[in-house]
Amino acid sequence: MGTCSYATSAPSTAKRIIRAALVALATVLVGMTLFAAAPHNAYALEVESCTASPNEDGGDRILGDTPTRVTWRAHADEAESLSKVTLAFPEGAEFNADKAKVTGLSGLERVELNAEVTSPGDGTLVISMPEGAPAGVSFLVEIYNVVFPGEGGEFQISASTESVDGQSVDLGPQGGVITVAGISTAEQIAAWLNNQAWVQAWNTNKFLHLFFDPAIIVTSIPNVFNGWLTALGIVAVSFPCAIPVGFILALMRMARFRVLRALAATFVNVVRGTPMFLQIYIAFFGLPLLGLNVNNFALGCCVMALNSSAYLCEIFRAGIQSISKGQFEAARSLGMNGAQTMIHVIAPQAFRRVIPTMTNELILLYKDTSLLAAVGIMETVMYAKTITAATGNITPYIVAAMFYLVVTLPMSRITRAMEDRTGNRKVAIKKKPADKKPKSVTKKQGWSPDLNQAKDELEIKTADL
Repeated sequence: MGTCSYATSAPSTAKRIIRAALVALATVLVGMTLFAAAPHNAYALEVESCTASPNEDGGDRILGDTPTRVTWRAHADEAESLSKVTLAFPEGAEFNADKAKVTGLSGLERVELNAEVTSPGDGTLVISMPEGAPAGVSFLVEIYNVVFPGEGGEFQISASTESVDGQSVDLGPQGGVITVAGISTAEQIAAWLNNQAWVQAWNTNKFLHLFFDPAIIVTSIPNVFNGWLTALGIVAVSFPCAIPVGFILALMRMARFRVLRALAATFVNVVRGTPMFLQIYIAFFGLPLLGLNVNNFALGCCVMALNSSAYLCEIFRAGIQSISKGQFEAARSLGMNGAQTMIHVIAPQAFRRVIPTMTNELILLYKDTSLLAAVGIMETVMYAKTITAATGNITPYIVAAMFYLVVTLPMSRITRAMEDRTGNRKVAIKKKPADKKPKSVTKKQGWSPDLNQAKDELEIKTADL
């Protein structure tokens, strides 16, 4: 009984399996037949890319509120013919249909599309081809002067198509994300200026456009300001360091020992006799060859300080030698040694007399920081040079000159005021009728006030206190 039952169920199971396989095969064949019979439409359009060109001066970013070029590429199926392609731009983007260019390509050959580009005003760009585009054509759409929102962000352009038989397909946002950087306040002002009629009329003059472009002035100020801070930092570090070095060199030049005088004289003559530009090159390109890699800012400060110390040495030496010899003798008569005489009596008077000349040296040092641009330090001139290379305009150099004048003009005025004040004191002393003693003239003496013995003693006592 058990054996008969098994024999009966086995053929039944096999029949069910065969029947199920036949049904599945029939289903697949019917599906393939229906797919082959269905008409091909715009579903086969493939968006290859959607990009925007960088519009940052001297950079590779895409800035908002600044015209750029958008390029959209797509490829149609070999059996597909389109009559319309619509590109929908993100909200806030501005463009002009007259600035759009549509090109059809088949491989490397151009295909005539007879396309008409319009913009209904709803943020879309409609490319109509009444005769229908050839099947399998590639579309290259270039839209110039596209302006994305100034706050920046990530944007995508959506596309929809319509075939020659009237079937429409919404492809949605495809082709990649366009990352737009927000623009600064200065860039927004510059964009506004470029749209003003008076700025456009101003720039029609070639000289004014190349040297005094208002929009470039506005965008250059923030960048050049960063370099200006670097230049001020170099001066703030190097000049205070140069003052003690220059004073020590001045003392060495007046020392009794010949070796000290020779060392100081050699350093001063070499530094003053060679261009600072050459000294910068020797330091920045020579030290790395010796295996000494120093930070550019620190090395720049060292070169500037050493160069300035050579000039300050001569300034201090002249100031010290301008002090009357009687000052030295009076101090020694009070029991002061040489160091005490120099610190308490001579140096204070010498420093007061050379302040105007030191201020002139400070101005020269500040202007000479521009030479560091040759070795890549991002100071005032280097920033201006970078912007000029990107824009092809000389205006950034004019902006850099303005930053130099902001410092040099007030300092020059202060120097003249100090010199006039010193000159007025000399005249007042000479007009005193009670002072009729002959002036003593000593060697190595430049100019000095007409001081009587009582005044000499008073100054010594005051300095001693």
